[in-house]
Amino acid sequence: MWRLKTILTLIVLTLLAALLAGCWNRKELDELGIQMGTAIDKVGHEYHVAVQVVVPGEVSTRQSGGRSTVTLYKATAPTLFEAFRKLTETSPRKIYSAHIRVLVLGESLARDGIANVLDLFSRNPEARPDFYIMVARDTPAEKVLGVLTALEKIPAYNLFYSLDTSAKTWAPTTTVTMDQLMEDLTTAGRNPVLTGVTVIGNTKGGEMKQSVEQIEPEARLLNVGLAAFRRDRMVGWLTEEEAKGYNYIIDNVRSTAGHLSCPDGGMVALETIRTKTKIKGALVDGKPVIRIHMTNQSNISDVECKLDLNDPHTIDQLEEQGRKKLINLMQKTVDNVKKKYKVDIFGFGQAIHRANPKAWNQYLEAEWNELFQQVKVEYELDVMIRRIGTTVDSIKNDIKE
Repeated sequence: MWRLKTILTLIVLTLLAALLAGCWNRKELDELGIQMGTAIDKVGHEYHVAVQVVVPGEVSTRQSGGRSTVTLYKATAPTLFEAFRKLTETSPRKIYSAHIRVLVLGESLARDGIANVLDLFSRNPEARPDFYIMVARDTPAEKVLGVLTALEKIPAYNLFYSLDTSAKTWAPTTTVTMDQLMEDLTTAGRNPVLTGVTVIGNTKGGEMKQSVEQIEPEARLLNVGLAAFRRDRMVGWLTEEEAKGYNYIIDNVRSTAGHLSCPDGGMVALETIRTKTKIKGALVDGKPVIRIHMTNQSNISDVECKLDLNDPHTIDQLEEQGRKKLINLMQKTVDNVKKKYKVDIFGFGQAIHRANPKAWNQYLEAEWNELFQQVKVEYELDVMIRRIGTTVDSIKNDIKE
């Protein structure tokens, strides 16, 4: 009896193993066009889609035949889904979106509203939500994907890594993924921002392979400014200083560089090595108040004036000057956004909600667009200079007459 049970068990296991041996939805690589970057523009009432697809044989240095490592496929249709399907008119392979790194949106599309774009990508089971989203500035989104890059064989990778590096070391830019953007759009009391990207130089020349074979390419991609949104519609651009102030306020600065003026002329450059910002909301006499507390730690990186860095009083003066400068930067950023765009991109509404959910739900949320423009913001900063470098005095102090 036990032998019969053993035999039956083996048969069942064998049948199960046979079922598990294959993958019902497998996709062969030689049947797919691997999509690395996507650009979407709106032309009239139609969507213009361009996808950057890898040319497999050209990515491998052994098999390279001298052609471009990527190619662009384009299509135009009344809906986004139709436009993506229409790409098969020119692409010999099905476009596969699981490895997308960047999504570039045209400015006209961003101003008209990006909800339809987000709806399409959120429904797509292939696309992962960790790609970066940016807005093309003063150029069609398609042109951004058309520029070849020197350091990265695949331009979409260049866009991804360039923004990633810039956000970590230079405060006026920021990375926003699909899931982050969705969260900002669906959370009351906060509106999203996206980093801008533009093409500098000869756009046509930048599309030629000969461009990246030169020391100075015909065209380059430049991350520039932050696009502010009211819900899903873009309302304008933040300047570089405003973008820096924005990132300080929302605690999005990992490291950056700045400068202070010396008493007798010249400048001192500082590297921010650590910063932490906390935003707290409160109701004072029934009116919303925002309190921003920030700690900032920096190192002196470059002294272009005569300063006695051995004197503790000098360090105290620099710290106080840095504190005032950061407060002024954040104040100007908040005031300008209130005046120009009248939209809460800082999450002040969220802070008020956390502080008093009852009042927020009863009356503040419905009136927040108007209340944001009058909200009082208080600033408290602690600025510390940790290190002055391996050289104490400025070289200028040691130069002999």
